[in-house]
Amino acid sequence: MDRVRLAEFLRSRREALQPEDVGLPRGGRRRTGGLRREEVAVLSDMSVDYYSRLEQRRGPHPSEQMLAALAGGLRLSLEERDHLFRLAGYATPQRTLRADHVNPGMMRVFDGLEDAAAQVVNRLGETLKQTRLSKALIGDETSRSGMTRSAHYRWFTNPTARSLYLEDDHPTHSRLIAGNLHEMYTRDRDDRRLAAIVNALLAESAEFTELWREHPITGLYCPLKRIQHPQLGLLELHCQTLIDPDQSQMLVVYTAPSGSESRDKLRLLSVIGDQRV
Repeated sequence: MDRVRLAEFLRSRREALQPEDVGLPRGGRRRTGGLRREEVAVLSDMSVDYYSRLEQRRGPHPSEQMLAALAGGLRLSLEERDHLFRLAGYATPQRTLRADHVNPGMMRVFDGLEDAAAQVVNRLGETLKQTRLSKALIGDETSRSGMTRSAHYRWFTNPTARSLYLEDDHPTHSRLIAGNLHEMYTRDRDDRRLAAIVNALLAESAEFTELWREHPITGLYCPLKRIQHPQLGLLELHCQTLIDPDQSQMLVVYTAPSGSESRDKLRLLSVIGDQRV
């Protein structure tokens, strides 16, 4: 681990970021030209003391999880993230296997959607980032671990994963998910995480196996989402999506037509969050 160069690299990237780049208010007078250390710490989900010690060349050896968090907080590109890992003495993460790094451009768009029901999802169906309203609408999907991180896997193996959606819509969602996995698997058989999900579903889900044998073909289409919220009842929402071709990530924003009952419920949900009404 090169403590000196690691500290210099972190400082240079912190000073290159402006509050507006990460969705933060500029506030009053600033002694530094970029972000404050405490702002980077918050963005990276770590203590200010921990981050400060890294910049002061006296911190502990950060884990790969900490480095991934720093890469996200500092909005590093994939090349910059790889450099960060090398400075800390780790091998460069394999990009096809680590789909948890949100592209900086995608993050800038996401930061501007704080009041919307939005989330960043990778091609394995893993939610990487969610806004507060998205969590209130469909629950926190970022806290899971292992294969259950994948919404694709949960849909076919955990009945509660379907509880938010009307039963009449389940076959459509199943076919879209199976088609999505089939297309990715055909294109990239060397992705071990993708292969593990497909093999697990073939072993655990008769429904998925039947669909898989049909060689389902679907496009990049997000159908009308009829979500049965436990407190507000039915919301009929459309999905607006932004695809990032470089990392196969998708920014999903749930919307409702102006003047509709679902739009009113989304506004109410933005106020109450996960509180009971």
